[in-house]
Amino acid sequence: MRIRPRTRAVGRGLRVALPACVALALLGVLAACRVDLTAPGAPTSWPAASSGRWRWQWQLSGVLDPTVEADVFLLDPVATTAAQTTELRSRDRRLVCQVHVGSVLPGDPDADRFPAAVRGAVSHRPQSRWLDVRQWDTLRPVLADRFRLCRGKGFGAVALADADGYAHRSGFPLGFDDQLLFNRRLAGLARSLSLSPGLVNDLQQVAALAPDFDFAVNEECVRLDRCDRLLPFVEAGKPVFHVEYAGSTTDFCVTTVGYGFSSMRKQRQLDAWRIPCAAP
Repeated sequence: MRIRPRTRAVGRGLRVALPACVALALLGVLAACRVDLTAPGAPTSWPAASSGRWRWQWQLSGVLDPTVEADVFLLDPVATTAAQTTELRSRDRRLVCQVHVGSVLPGDPDADRFPAAVRGAVSHRPQSRWLDVRQWDTLRPVLADRFRLCRGKGFGAVALADADGYAHRSGFPLGFDDQLLFNRRLAGLARSLSLSPGLVNDLQQVAALAPDFDFAVNEECVRLDRCDRLLPFVEAGKPVFHVEYAGSTTDFCVTTVGYGFSSMRKQRQLDAWRIPCAAP
């Protein structure tokens, strides 16, 4: 879906200004260049009639393959270029950006915006640190700019990763309710920026959070024998995008397609390779 600029001059201005503004957002000086652009079709809608039938791709490493036969692409908003999202949109793909909302890596372009006081123990990602999700006033402006980066590049939805620090040794006394409040605030923040919010994993809170989110992304619920916890999304007519890293699709697809999930087999590095389950 394409946006027609009101004038040629405006169109040229946006094409020039947007890349610079995106870079500034990551460096924490968005106030000097705040261009609020809404991605085409944002926020992404998820018709209940299509739930369980979406073909999806999750790629966070390697050279992006835009030709993959998938309706939905879940991508890294920093590594993905505006040119790539434009090409995918020209193919009528739905774009979801993955944002780590509960952790920070030292190499993140905006890492210096997270003060030491909100950085905790090492998380499951090498060298990353859990964040103190109770410190909303500190975290909100940084995460809002991460969301704006997604929207500025043409994404219509955002998947919230590392939204379960309370269930790990985060270095902070985080409770279930602390995480619940934080995740709900993030869903509201995403909506305020014309992005459809999705929840990555955090299975223990799915029953409570399903009303606040538009879709779920899950890793290995078959291997962990926890797929039934995602049913609140299915019962609400919301998509569940599911991946397994081991086992045969012949085996696990019977279970997940039966649940109403959009499932596939991937490698853990989340490159372009995939084996999708056949839709019902």
